[in-house]
Amino acid sequence: MTSECIEQEIQAKGLTAPRVTPADIEAAIAGEHYFTAGDGFAGAAALTVEEGGTIAPPAPLDLLTFCVLVLDNGFTVTGESACASPENFDAELGRKIARQNAVAKIWPLLGFRLRDSLAGI
Repeated sequence: MTSECIEQEIQAKGLTAPRVTPADIEAAIAGEHYFTAGDGFAGAAALTVEEGGTIAPPAPLDLLTFCVLVLDNGFTVTGESACASPENFDAELGRKIARQNAVAKIWPLLGFRLRDSLAGI
């Protein structure tokens, strides 16, 4: 069940108390960045390769996609997506899954923020 489906059910049931919504999650995201482990390997290796050299990361690293979400307060959360079969790798799909996994980490953070606010802290 997607967060949009859950949101629709919450609204249909008339649950109106303060809560974290999908819109709150999206509003808290100030930036997003994507790269594969192969990109990270190449970037790190570029610091030690002489000009004109080539960098070839191990093939499995290109199947691991990372998403880094920067929140409105500067905090970062990460999500990842790993593809088991190289033939199934799709960069766009990997980014979507990695973002979904990063977003899942924001829910408890904003829940904590809201609870502090409700408690007057």
